[in-house]
Amino acid sequence: MMRVVVIDDEPLSRRGVIARLKREPDVEIVGEAADGASGLAVIERLQPDLIFIDIAMPGLDGMSAVAALPVERRPLVVFVSAHDQFAVRAFEVRALDYLLKPIDGDRFAESVARARAAAAQSTSPAPERPPLTRFPIRVGSREEVVSADDIHWIEADGDYATLHAGARQYLLREPIRKLVDQLDPAQFVRIHRSTIVRVSQVAEVQSLTNRDATLRLADGTMLRVSRTYTQALKDALFRWGRG
Repeated sequence: MMRVVVIDDEPLSRRGVIARLKREPDVEIVGEAADGASGLAVIERLQPDLIFIDIAMPGLDGMSAVAALPVERRPLVVFVSAHDQFAVRAFEVRALDYLLKPIDGDRFAESVARARAAAAQSTSPAPERPPLTRFPIRVGSREEVVSADDIHWIEADGDYATLHAGARQYLLREPIRKLVDQLDPAQFVRIHRSTIVRVSQVAEVQSLTNRDATLRLADGTMLRVSRTYTQALKDALFRWGRG
């Protein structure tokens, strides 16, 4: 069971998060708080595995409350906010995720799944498998090897994937849902259920009013970013920029 604390000064928002969490069979809600200071006290007293915490609260804000916790005793953190300008700061304090209000049901489920996986990994880490660095491509009667370093982006094509390497394209006999788990997460990020991009090729990201975004690659290619993957993209760009 994951022990969870919910901290938000808006009662409706707090109850909404709690209601969603109660649908998860492996989640136990052990506490809640209506401001940062009391939330910090609840965290220190109950030592939960995971917290959902608002950022803009009277007195001690959520970001400062989390930053005040010693890293070695800090639970998994999901920030919940009506504003997206705090996202970079959120990951500076090693937040697991960042949800925008009003909360999208799919994104909430994704956050819980991410917390579940992180908790499981901390107790029984699985052996790491090295990421793919080369792709064997069948071209007519011959086989050509494409380096992962040459790939700019990848798009789904049914049960296949098209690798875009500059002006060249290669058809790989692998569905994108399997390919995404074989790539280096420090180099590639999924931005749509049918699209993966190389992080270093991203030149610009423009937010849209429906919480989706458009992305421009260095070669001018324009791609759509689904709202489900917007935060994963921001996180990947933040890590890559610091690297």
